[in-house]
Amino acid sequence: MRKYTIDSSQAKARLVTAALLADGGIDKSETDVLGRHSVVEQLGMSQDDFDMVVREFCEDMAQYALRGEGGELELAGETVDAMLDEIRSRELRMVLLRTILEIVYADRRLSAGEAFLATRAMKRWNIQPFV
Repeated sequence: MRKYTIDSSQAKARLVTAALLADGGIDKSETDVLGRHSVVEQLGMSQDDFDMVVREFCEDMAQYALRGEGGELELAGETVDAMLDEIRSRELRMVLLRTILEIVYADRRLSAGEAFLATRAMKRWNIQPFV
C-alpha cells in the first residue's frame, strides 16, 4: 500500500474509503453519511481529491490485498495497522473513528470486514467509545 503523510487529508480519506468498501461495496446509505456530515469537506479535500484517494485505494487493493475464500479482497491486519498508524493526532483519531462507525452502521448491517476495521481501529488507537 502506498504511504501518506502522517495526519494528512489523504491518510484520513483512505480510512474513510476503507470503511466505505469494508463490506465489498459502497451503499447509498454510506454515501448519505458522507453528504450529511460533510465528510469530504471535513477531510480538507475537494471531491476530486477524495475520488483520487478512492481510486488509489482500489489500485492498492488490487495489488496488495489477499483473496478470501469467496474470492473477495481482504487486507491483512498489518496493512490495516499501517494505515491506522498514519493518524497520530488523538483528536483526529476520535473524529475518524466516529466517522468509520457511522459509515459501517449506515445500512444497519455489520459485515465481518466492517467489524474488523472498526475493532482494529479501536484497539490500535486505544479508544473505548462505550466506556
